[in-house]
Amino acid sequence: MINRIPVTRTAAPGEKPGDDQLGFGRYFTDHMFTMDCSPEKGWHDPRVTPYAPVCLDPAAMVFHYGQELFEGLKAYRGVDGKVRLFRAIENIRRLNRSCERLFIPTLSESLFMDALLTLLRTDIDRVPESRDASLYIRPFIIATDPFLGVRASENYKLMIILSPSGPYYKGGMSPTSIFVETADVRAVRGGLGAVKAGANYAATIRAQEAAKKEGFAQVLWTDAFEHRYVEEIGTSNAFFVMDGTVVTPALTGSILPGITRASCLELLKSWEVPLEERDVTVDELIRASEEGRLTEAFASGTAAVISPVGSLHWKGRDFVMGTGQTGPVTQRLYDTLTGIQRGAEPDPFGWTSEV
Repeated sequence: MINRIPVTRTAAPGEKPGDDQLGFGRYFTDHMFTMDCSPEKGWHDPRVTPYAPVCLDPAAMVFHYGQELFEGLKAYRGVDGKVRLFRAIENIRRLNRSCERLFIPTLSESLFMDALLTLLRTDIDRVPESRDASLYIRPFIIATDPFLGVRASENYKLMIILSPSGPYYKGGMSPTSIFVETADVRAVRGGLGAVKAGANYAATIRAQEAAKKEGFAQVLWTDAFEHRYVEEIGTSNAFFVMDGTVVTPALTGSILPGITRASCLELLKSWEVPLEERDVTVDELIRASEEGRLTEAFASGTAAVISPVGSLHWKGRDFVMGTGQTGPVTQRLYDTLTGIQRGAEPDPFGWTSEV
């Protein structure tokens, strides 16, 4: 039962771009959700209002000490016309784990879900129709105390905005070329790598822009100390198929526990595909590629779902992953996940929920 969250509708609805014009994260719907947190009231005053700029004091602590976090999930228009969420409760739980790490008050799961559903139902006509498009959902929390001392804020804002979006990569399921980064560092164990904090992503921008200038789609991040061990591919989790076994780096504190990653693991186990979560070195991947034992590589994440990797650029050389094309395991995971998300495939795990 949804709590009564007040909704103030816009008097000036915006134009709706066609699905073929969307791109990723460029357009936003007419409404947003906001809720405040204070020491006296905790999380309070949930409301849906017209999408608008946010007014903050220049001394707000989010600007100076980066106490903020976010999530990312999607709503999908199904083949039957119904709108579905995919494992939204896991996003809420991960957001609360991020809150705990950043010393931000956690939220009621039921209240958060009510907020999400109220906002989605307000702008449900903005969920795209086409198979390659979806409504990207961005919840985020910021520290708002106007204070320049280093401490936890006492006041916060939670906001949720919606963005009708097309494919994350323009090439869709076309295999990408990835640059192996060995200078800049995304995260360290004990830091913020396992939570969705903006600082993780800010630290990646320089290397990603440099890689793009050289013609690479993304960066493969290695560990902070030896630059030997694989961590993430861009903002996604990494998978490799070697000797018939799917291998993915273990979650050791510097890698985000992706919800799409977890879904891939559950599907692979249900299919009885050999699977290992363990440390993976770049040298191991290169040897397996040269010996013909590495047959597929792909990245998993909310934005792109599954993105095949065609080659790795390492120490001045390009190493092809398998045939350089989308492999059968990669394709099966993509087809199954997107099929479940859109109601075209059975959902034996109960991952989806109708809006």
